[in-house]
Amino acid sequence: QVQLVESGGGLVQAGGSLRLSCAASGSTFHINAMGWYRQAPGKQRELDATVSSGGGSNHADSVKGRFTISRDNGKNTVYLQMSNLKTEDPAAYYCPAQYRSSEYGRDYWGKGTQVTVSS
Repeated sequence: QVQLVESGGGLVQAGGSLRLSCAASGSTFHINAMGWYRQAPGKQRELDATVSSGGGSNHADSVKGRFTISRDNGKNTVYLQMSNLKTEDPAAYYCPAQYRSSEYGRDYWGKGTQVTVSS
């Protein structure tokens, strides 16, 4: 079992910055990749970025150059540094963790943190 808690969301002006955090607890040893997704009202959940257990990362084209995902394995925490926020970025942001053990594999999700951008 893995528990994920996102934090760091809030209200920011367009052009501003936020740093989201996602803290994992429980059986963190078996966590492989982690990531950040967003879901705006009435839209499907979409991927922003992923980071492997070794730190390798990928970012969606829509956030490249503005968002950076990183990971601190010692703290079992993944971050999303968001800069130059735009009016199209408001959404609930979720942090999934890919759990793989010899017994089973599944993805765990946190409850999300809300980001609002004012123009």
